[in-house]
Amino acid sequence: MNILEDITHRRSFLHADMGAMNGMQSSSTLRKEVERSLDQYFAHLGEAPVTNLYDLVLNEVERPLLEAVLKHTGSNQSKASIMLGLNRGTLRKKLKQHGML
Repeated sequence: MNILEDITHRRSFLHADMGAMNGMQSSSTLRKEVERSLDQYFAHLGEAPVTNLYDLVLNEVERPLLEAVLKHTGSNQSKASIMLGLNRGTLRKKLKQHGML
């Protein structure tokens, strides 16, 4: 595959993913799963007060995201940082925060 074919392939893959994320090509999207999980969370809470929900959700999502990307890149932090759109130092900081380093 030459570089032009690779770019075309990546663009078509990206557009397919974006369509799926908008619900056009998939009945189950990340957004829908998050909404479903939060609905369940609130249902189980009842009237209990909620604090720090933003941090709770980010911590629940960030670690598995980092794990999946590192697995996909063969634990190559430089590739993972590019894939995530993070500075490599920021990625390392997040890995340390989650006890992954």
